[in-house]
Amino acid sequence: MDSIAAQRRLKAIHGHLAVDGGSFPQLRPNLTAGEFFIDHGYSVVLPEKLQTGKWNVYRSAYSPLKLVSRFHDHPEIGTLHDNFVHAVETFQDYKYLGTRIRVDGTVGEYKWMTYGEAATARSEIGSGLIYHGIPKGSCIGLYFINRPEWLIVDHACSAYSSISVPLYDTLGPDAVKFIVNHASVQVIFCVPQTLNSLLSFLSDIPTVRLIVVVGGIDDQIPSLPSTAGVQVVTYSKLLSQGRSNLQPFCPPKPDDIATICYTSGTTGTPKGAILTHGNLIANVAGTSLSVKFFPSDVYISYLPLAHIYERVNQIATVYNGVAVGFYQGDNMKLMDDVAALRPTIFSSVPRLYNRIYAGILNAVKTSGGLRERLFNAAYNAKKQAILSGKNASPMWDKLVFNKIRERLGGRVRFMTSGASPLSPDVMDFLKICFGCRVSEGYGMTETSCVISGMDEGDNLSGHVGSPNPACEIKLVDVPEMNYTSDDQPYPRGEICVRGPIIFKGYYKDEVQTKEVVDEDEWFHTGDIGLWLPEGRLKIIDRKKNIFKLAQGEYIAPEKIENVYAKCKFNAQCFIYGDSLNSSLVAVVSVDQDVLKAWAASEGIKYEDLGQLCNDPRARAAVLADMDAIGREAQLRGFEFAKAVTLVHEPFTLENGLLTPTFKVKRPQAKEYFAKAIANMYAEVSMSDPSQKAL
Repeated sequence: MDSIAAQRRLKAIHGHLAVDGGSFPQLRPNLTAGEFFIDHGYSVVLPEKLQTGKWNVYRSAYSPLKLVSRFHDHPEIGTLHDNFVHAVETFQDYKYLGTRIRVDGTVGEYKWMTYGEAATARSEIGSGLIYHGIPKGSCIGLYFINRPEWLIVDHACSAYSSISVPLYDTLGPDAVKFIVNHASVQVIFCVPQTLNSLLSFLSDIPTVRLIVVVGGIDDQIPSLPSTAGVQVVTYSKLLSQGRSNLQPFCPPKPDDIATICYTSGTTGTPKGAILTHGNLIANVAGTSLSVKFFPSDVYISYLPLAHIYERVNQIATVYNGVAVGFYQGDNMKLMDDVAALRPTIFSSVPRLYNRIYAGILNAVKTSGGLRERLFNAAYNAKKQAILSGKNASPMWDKLVFNKIRERLGGRVRFMTSGASPLSPDVMDFLKICFGCRVSEGYGMTETSCVISGMDEGDNLSGHVGSPNPACEIKLVDVPEMNYTSDDQPYPRGEICVRGPIIFKGYYKDEVQTKEVVDEDEWFHTGDIGLWLPEGRLKIIDRKKNIFKLAQGEYIAPEKIENVYAKCKFNAQCFIYGDSLNSSLVAVVSVDQDVLKAWAASEGIKYEDLGQLCNDPRARAAVLADMDAIGREAQLRGFEFAKAVTLVHEPFTLENGLLTPTFKVKRPQAKEYFAKAIANMYAEVSMSDPSQKAL
């Protein structure tokens, strides 16, 4: 019996050990499940339910056995207030919030506020709100663009258990009125430019009791009659009122609401996503396992703070003591701000990266001769080095790429891209030219931002990485679009997400909440994905915003627009199709400089840009370029635009064609370009009658 027991013990020990081969065999520990997957892939696959036996739930290899909900190094941080208190205690005298100061009308260098100074201001603002009788749990509206006061007010909301409600500065009065009334907002922080707009519809927003004007001057603030029931004060006056009446913090709990983030949407009224302190901390804690920021880092803030992408970036910068410099508020002067700040972290969206890519390539082509050949040699050499996991010769940086790096200040070490898909070509281009880590992520407001992100050392482009360690992901079959988990060579389906990052629902809207969150607590994103080898997620389609052509083919217009974004003539693109027609048409807002240069090279004369856009030769040239890019991207035949209308007017928030996140508003664009669409289909029908459905 002793011998049997001994054999059992030996067998158990052997199961935990592995033998290395060779002349001198050595015992070593066998890999645990987590260690195996870290060594062999980016995701771990688990069964959703043990009884089904179907392995379809993916988790990050960083944390395969438990979803992350707190920071590994500081598990005591459970709220945004805790996060800021930690930052103030750790980085008291470090630079935190920077703005460019004007000297004699000229914009100069950045002036900084420390973490300690920001903490003092946050206590004064929070105490000032209590002085005005604003109770705990009230909704506080923020109606201005990125500047230090935005973050200070947000920190005050967290410290005193209020709920911040971002109001898009670009939204029209109707949307602002809807959000203020829907969330029963009691206080609105605005700037002088938006004050008049607010006052014009004050009677339509009866819950508002206090308006605080950031950057306002006391003796220029209008006095309202007491019957209005609303007080208007400057931000500086609220600070002094709070300073004279300091109140202790009223810290929130992790399950308390931190913010109601209204998603603009392409149709209908905005929906208010309820995000708790725990949701936001979990998201940033998860991404912090693979993305490292340091107190020596400098970040430029220009992406709208009303959107979850920039909001979560700010939570990460606070945790790590990063210095945050703000842009002047003018996108046209952004590169000037970048040059002055010289950031080390640069977050952006494909729209800007595409412009950087096109601008540099255009400059290379026009330089011609030796410079163009040198750039191509350097580019190809560095690309080969990156693909083979080696370091390229520093000579190429010295000769070519350091000059390009200077466009972003010369110090960027980490670039992120989000909001919409980034072309693999542009991703590779950024890695090569800027010589830093470039990571594309995927996320939504309803998931507190990041769902997945590219891992460090992963040199494959064209995907959005592995799951955030704070969530798990599965793909659900969409039979009507022929996407299933059994698809070969890769499983495909609708991306569903579960974990501590999932929002608590849409505010006052149980019906729409139940449409996207099922009984097993999976959030259905509406995006179609596939799993690449080693557990990388790739977005391939959209369940929503799809339409069917006359012959029954489903079209995801955003996917095609992202392909055509690489067309040199294309500043913006709107793809349209419907079930009455068997082909697609496109409206292209042109890059005016590129179109003018083309016309000059062709010797085409024109009186104004409108005339040039209507020139059949210009339309043919743009369509030919789009066709070439479509073939390169391997679009299917029915995915090619068969006709194009050129417009010189950009799609903007002001003309109602874009959402604040720069997505095309499809119903509005369809109506706006109705005549052009009808003309294009008439043109297609004349050239090929078979294109028109019977």
